[in-house]
Amino acid sequence: MKFQQINKFIVDKNSDGLRVDKFINKKNKNFSRTKIKNLILKKKIQLNNKIIIEPSKKVFYGDSILFQIPEPQKTLLEPYDYNLNIVFEDEDLLIIDKSAGISIHPGAGNFKKTIVNALINYNRHNLSNLGDEMRPGIVHRIDKDTSGLIVVAKNNKAHENLSNQFSDHTVSRVYKALVWGKLRPSKGRIETLITRSSRNRQMMEASFAKGKKSITNYKTIEIFENDKIPTFSLLECRLETGRTHQIRVHLSHRGNNILGDQKYKKRYKKISKIDFILEDAILNLNRQFLHAETLGFLHPRTSKKMMFFSKLPEELNNILKKLRITYK
Repeated sequence: MKFQQINKFIVDKNSDGLRVDKFINKKNKNFSRTKIKNLILKKKIQLNNKIIIEPSKKVFYGDSILFQIPEPQKTLLEPYDYNLNIVFEDEDLLIIDKSAGISIHPGAGNFKKTIVNALINYNRHNLSNLGDEMRPGIVHRIDKDTSGLIVVAKNNKAHENLSNQFSDHTVSRVYKALVWGKLRPSKGRIETLITRSSRNRQMMEASFAKGKKSITNYKTIEIFENDKIPTFSLLECRLETGRTHQIRVHLSHRGNNILGDQKYKKRYKKISKIDFILEDAILNLNRQFLHAETLGFLHPRTSKKMMFFSKLPEELNNILKKLRITYK
């Protein structure tokens, strides 16, 4: 891989204690915080001759920062003829209401049928390229088997602004989830570190010793409980941070796994009197009952507050209807 010139900075007194991404951006505005973050995640930046892995790492007077920027790789992303549910679009961004069952970006085993491939088919020339070359326009993501709202950046200025809002935890993200059992208390805050599982690298786990700070605020909306159904709770989950699988990990950590979650799943204990139609719906849900219902942020150009809402998909609504009928 070819590289541009080596970049080297020495931390001055006025920059003592700054985050490394903010310091580099301060020294050269051509290095956006998003670009710097991506270089850090790819282990391309050294602090005092040691590779750093956290954009929030602080620098101090006299520290030496060294990095090289690789030339952009030319990656051929195939277009995918897929009906994107675009609920809003202007010159800076797209809001997509994603269905469950489709991944956001190409990855192992799937390089052709993703939201990114669909965006390439929709308009390949109006997508930001600040991030990973396999993720044009993608500012954030939701899991393949989660439905709901995502924002896509159509230019680099919008991408940088939105990315900073996500990093500063000022974006409003509210999810609906149906979980096994009841949470006590019925309303609260789950705060842990989240790190990659040592047993399964495709999973994450809650930790109090290592990982990234993760906060989920939850509120119980409805409880379904009688002798004919397993106990379920419908929750509203509001993210303060947005870690990989955060809501799924936090609820599993509490012992209240999300219905239909195949990674963080709960073994179903059959109830002898259960309604067979309800049981069939529970056992054959081919996705997790997790939906990104609300997305709010400041518009990257106008700073106007934008709020978007998504209805619960039909397959999830049908389960709630069956629960309410049986519950009565």
